[in-house]
Amino acid sequence: MELQATDIELYGESDPTKYKLQAKRHGLEFLREIAHLRPRTRTFGAVFRIRHAVAFAVHKYFNDNGFYYLHTPIITGSDAEGAGEMFRVTTLDPVNPPINEQGAVDYKQDFFGKATNLTVSGQLEGELGALALGKIYTFGPTFRAENSNTARHLAEFWMIEPEMAFYDLEDNMNLAEDFLKYLVRYVLENCPDDLEFLENRLLEEEKNKKQEERSPMPLREKLRFVLDNPFERLTYTQAVDILMKSKPAQKGQFAYPVSWGTDLQSEHERYLVEKHFKKPVILSDYPKHIKAFYMKQNDDGKTVRAMDVLFPGIGEIIGGSQREDNYEKLHTRIQEQHIPEESLWWYLETRLYGSAPHAGFGLGFERMILFITGMTNIRDVIPFPRTPQNAEF
Repeated sequence: MELQATDIELYGESDPTKYKLQAKRHGLEFLREIAHLRPRTRTFGAVFRIRHAVAFAVHKYFNDNGFYYLHTPIITGSDAEGAGEMFRVTTLDPVNPPINEQGAVDYKQDFFGKATNLTVSGQLEGELGALALGKIYTFGPTFRAENSNTARHLAEFWMIEPEMAFYDLEDNMNLAEDFLKYLVRYVLENCPDDLEFLENRLLEEEKNKKQEERSPMPLREKLRFVLDNPFERLTYTQAVDILMKSKPAQKGQFAYPVSWGTDLQSEHERYLVEKHFKKPVILSDYPKHIKAFYMKQNDDGKTVRAMDVLFPGIGEIIGGSQREDNYEKLHTRIQEQHIPEESLWWYLETRLYGSAPHAGFGLGFERMILFITGMTNIRDVIPFPRTPQNAEF
């Protein structure tokens, strides 16, 4: 576009010899080092506009389907996952904290009078809302102190967690599939220019890759593929059987061996989605010993009513379950996993004072953006990534 200016006013001076964004293609790793400037690039402008669109679509979907938005606490005294990978929140002196009679840090003198952490999930509090309001969802920041430097993990990320009273596992799977398709459809309809730009960028980037390293289909075709195919549903046991009989397993090509009772790795999940079924997959009924304490136990005594939704290129994108509503079973699981009961007394009480069947799931927001934009590293779909040894900006 040609402009004929009558006058020009310079708002902000910039020395072109020192400006870090030059008129050339910069590597994504370099741009992470200048995260204060990278939103000015075309790539990140497109990514962050899509991020906004998906966030808006999340609220619109749940509002239009009769859900209530519940704000759950970011600071918590309980561990929803039971994994212990949480960030401590404290005002105590880190050099000379108060010590109790047992020789441990005396958290009674801390701000909240007890040990507290940044939340890994709003699910437990979300269940309370569902049993009062029927259907709720949370959408907020969560934190995990997992020392992982993979392209799929962040220490600070956003989670969408619906919880629904009187939903069983089948209802849960139906909602998850409908919700994911809604988000994909919304972006296809409302962000065509940004998707086209990201698709062309991806095609250009993959020209120098080997055929087997390239994406199986262009970005927008991949998104339409999700919309056009019903998700394949099978149990964990059936999936393990398929994996054990697969060529990669027979030839020893999986980095992690597969057997019943082991947690499936990303390579296994992606094989099921990309090679075997060639469509999104929902796995259900996992062994109870590899899943969280709150999941509803099946009658076989070995499995729980859990579900994971697996996507091409991503692996697990949603994890959820029907929740255990039986007090005795829930109490026993908490004891088996050595979770301090005093931190979950209120959660247990909800099973004593009028419970009901209920279910829910969690969608990692950044993983969804990763899938929709075609970016390959989760650090490139959040404005200011928090990862091990990195809390800059």
